[in-house]
Amino acid sequence: MKKNVLAFSVHLFTAAGAVLALFAMLAAGNQEWANMFLWLMAALVVDGLDGPLARHFEVRKYARHWDGQLMDLITDYLTYVFIPAYALAQSGILPAWEGWIAATVIILTGVVYFSDTRMKTEDNSFSGFPGCWNMVVLVLFATKPDFWVMLLVIAILALAQFFSLKFVHPVRTLRWRSVSLSMIVIWLGCAFWIGWLDFDAPYVAQVVLLASSGYLLFAGILQQVLPVKSGSSE
Repeated sequence: MKKNVLAFSVHLFTAAGAVLALFAMLAAGNQEWANMFLWLMAALVVDGLDGPLARHFEVRKYARHWDGQLMDLITDYLTYVFIPAYALAQSGILPAWEGWIAATVIILTGVVYFSDTRMKTEDNSFSGFPGCWNMVVLVLFATKPDFWVMLLVIAILALAQFFSLKFVHPVRTLRWRSVSLSMIVIWLGCAFWIGWLDFDAPYVAQVVLLASSGYLLFAGILQQVLPVKSGSSE
């Protein structure tokens, strides 16, 4: 009985991500963009922890009547895709029509990507850009590049969802995992720092945020270019 309760508690932990999505949406509705991102980053932490917890407490065995993967996808779509797209459309970071077009592209492609049964590779990486628009849009808010740069980044990443490009899962991809875990922790630290300071963080925070973002974006592609050598323990 205790194992069933613990396993179901993991489902509740996953579902808490939807509550954080609600708080983020309420903040966005009040145009409190920094608070919105703080809630989204909290949801990202929940998303990173619920998988290991589910495997540790054997959720599929002791709470099998609830589909944790489906629950995770529902929550992820809200926090990774829908709310960041809303922020692009309503914040003014992009001119009116460009913001709406960018948000529409993110919403439409996100639905298609999240329903693709081939999104995971054999080594538990992602096949195609994994729709982490919460991270992308936060970087855009923090660095405020020219709007043409923003549109180009959004267009490239939207297309990258549908190409067999590999993107590491910081927790589950075994290759370079220690580096990947370090980078996601650094990224989250900078994101919380920048959000806490209402996007008025020191220049060094932006540099570290961009550097860690670059690793998370390109590490998987680099792994494709540099395949593991036979007999290597990498």
